[in-house]
Amino acid sequence: MNIEYKFLQKAINDKNYISFSYENKSYKNIKPLKLDNENRLYSDKGVFEFGKIKKLMILREKF
Repeated sequence: MNIEYKFLQKAINDKNYISFSYENKSYKNIKPLKLDNENRLYSDKGVFEFGKIKKLMILREKF
Protein backbone atom coordinates (compact mmCIF):
# COMPACT_ATOMS: atom_id res chain seq x y z
CA MET A 1 0.00 0.00 0.00
CA ASN A 2 1.56 3.28 -1.06
CA ILE A 3 1.33 6.64 0.65
CA GLU A 4 -1.05 8.13 -1.96
CA TYR A 5 -3.52 5.35 -1.18
CA LYS A 6 -3.36 6.17 2.54
CA PHE A 7 -3.80 9.90 1.84
CA LEU A 8 -6.82 9.12 -0.31
CA GLN A 9 -8.36 6.99 2.46
CA LYS A 10 -7.83 9.86 4.92
CA ALA A 11 -9.42 12.33 2.47
CA ILE A 12 -12.48 10.08 2.24
CA ASN A 13 -12.77 9.85 6.02
CA ASP A 14 -12.23 13.60 6.51
CA LYS A 15 -14.53 14.48 3.55
CA ASN A 16 -11.90 16.56 1.76
CA TYR A 17 -12.12 17.37 -1.93
CA ILE A 18 -9.35 15.98 -4.14
CA SER A 19 -7.89 16.80 -7.54
CA PHE A 20 -5.88 14.58 -9.87
CA SER A 21 -5.15 13.75 -13.47
CA TYR A 22 -6.57 10.59 -15.02
CA GLU A 23 -5.75 9.39 -18.52
CA ASN A 24 -4.38 12.82 -19.53
CA LYS A 25 -7.46 14.64 -18.25
CA SER A 26 -7.53 16.91 -15.21
CA TYR A 27 -10.20 16.59 -12.51
CA LYS A 28 -10.67 19.23 -9.79
CA ASN A 29 -12.87 19.47 -6.69
CA ILE A 30 -13.88 15.81 -6.77
CA LYS A 31 -15.78 14.31 -3.82
CA PRO A 32 -14.17 10.93 -3.07
CA LEU A 33 -16.86 8.61 -1.73
CA LYS A 34 -15.20 5.21 -1.26
CA LEU A 35 -12.44 2.85 -2.35
CA ASP A 36 -13.34 -0.78 -2.98
CA ASN A 37 -11.19 -3.91 -2.72
CA GLU A 38 -10.36 -3.77 -6.43
CA ASN A 39 -8.74 -0.30 -6.08
CA ARG A 40 -11.56 1.61 -7.72
CA LEU A 41 -12.36 5.09 -6.48
CA TYR A 42 -16.03 5.98 -6.44
CA SER A 43 -16.72 9.70 -6.59
CA ASP A 44 -19.41 12.21 -7.51
CA LYS A 45 -17.88 12.41 -11.03
CA GLY A 46 -17.66 8.67 -11.74
CA VAL A 47 -15.53 5.61 -11.03
CA PHE A 48 -11.75 5.73 -11.45
CA GLU A 49 -9.05 3.05 -11.28
CA PHE A 50 -6.58 4.04 -8.58
CA GLY A 51 -3.60 2.79 -10.60
CA LYS A 52 -4.30 5.32 -13.37
CA ILE A 53 -4.60 8.34 -11.05
CA LYS A 54 -1.62 10.71 -11.28
CA LYS A 55 -0.73 13.91 -9.41
CA LEU A 56 -3.19 13.28 -6.57
CA MET A 57 -3.75 16.34 -4.38
CA ILE A 58 -5.85 16.52 -1.24
CA LEU A 59 -7.53 19.93 -1.07
CA ARG A 60 -8.24 21.84 2.12
CA GLU A 61 -11.90 22.38 1.32
CA LYS A 62 -14.41 19.96 2.81
CA PHE A 63 -17.79 18.86 1.54
